[in-house]
Amino acid sequence: MTQRTSQQNRSLHLYFTLLADELNQAGYDMKRTLKPGIDIPWSPATVKEYLWKPIQNAQLMKDSTTELTTKDIDIVYDTLNRHLSEKTGVHVEFPSNEQ
Repeated sequence: MTQRTSQQNRSLHLYFTLLADELNQAGYDMKRTLKPGIDIPWSPATVKEYLWKPIQNAQLMKDSTTELTTKDIDIVYDTLNRHLSEKTGVHVEFPSNEQ
C-alpha cells in the first residue's frame, strides 16, 4: 500500500481546521455534537481526536494518522463526511491542490 504523502498530510490537517471552523459556525459545538454539558468549540486537534480517529480506528484498526495510506484517508473521510452531512448538514470538501 502507498503511504500518504507530505501533501496529503498537510491536506488532512487542513481538513481538520476547515471542519472545526464549519462546525463552530453552524452552532455544533462539541457538547451539541458529542455530549451535553458546557459549550466547547471545536479545534483542529479535537476534530482529529474525537471525530476522525474513532472512525479511523473502528474502520481500519489503525491508531495513528501516520499509519494511513491514501486509500485509508478516503475511507475515513467518506464515513465522517456522510455522518456529519446527515446529522448536522455540515459538509467540508477534502482539500485538494485545486483549492
